[in-house]
Amino acid sequence: MKVKLMEDLKPLASSKPMSPNQRPQMAVAYSIGYKFNNAKLVADQYAANGYLVVMPDLFYGDPVPLNADMATFNLLNWMQGRLGAKKIPHTPQTVDPIVEQSLQTLRGKYKCKTIAVAGYCFGAKYAVRALGSSNIDAAFIAHPAMISKEELENVKGPLAIAAAEIDTIFPASERHESEETLKKLGTPFQINLYSGVHHGFAVRCDLSDRVQRLAKESAFLLALQWFEAYALKK
Repeated sequence: MKVKLMEDLKPLASSKPMSPNQRPQMAVAYSIGYKFNNAKLVADQYAANGYLVVMPDLFYGDPVPLNADMATFNLLNWMQGRLGAKKIPHTPQTVDPIVEQSLQTLRGKYKCKTIAVAGYCFGAKYAVRALGSSNIDAAFIAHPAMISKEELENVKGPLAIAAAEIDTIFPASERHESEETLKKLGTPFQINLYSGVHHGFAVRCDLSDRVQRLAKESAFLLALQWFEAYALKK
């Protein structure tokens, strides 16, 4: 995987597609950042399946610390830019332009006619926002975080969700509400629930545990099938 600098955007991890006939996608970073090895491995998996992948730094070098104890870590202060030396807020006003520039790079520099977005945790929010405001073809999200009902109501294209059974960030009540919201929209959607796994399973889990490994692999296959159905075969 090569890292490229694109204008004023932070480094993007980029991999060339296997075939010029296959259409690209954008992978939105996990909440602990695009430099996290597990996130890079997921991006590499997409690239190995023939996608050109860009993974922008949504955090301007200020991600949630690796292995942070979410029971004590002040996520609100982090989002508002009160933590870290840079004091950069992690809000739509800051993150949306990063995502949009990434999409513009795919459309302009790489001449991509079809774009799908994969978002994990924090990145899921911006995959949903992109599906509501940008010209993208489909989105897949896993163990999403902080997506508002209004953002979900604005979705204009196919959305697949991989959810963890044990998840205080995206609990059953929010999952059920998301299902009802998507049903009313009338756009294609799918919500898969994976038993015995926690928030974050689609990016990092104990691969020696059969249940966790199967859930991670199944979620990735869901993404591939979703993109094939709603982006590649347009």
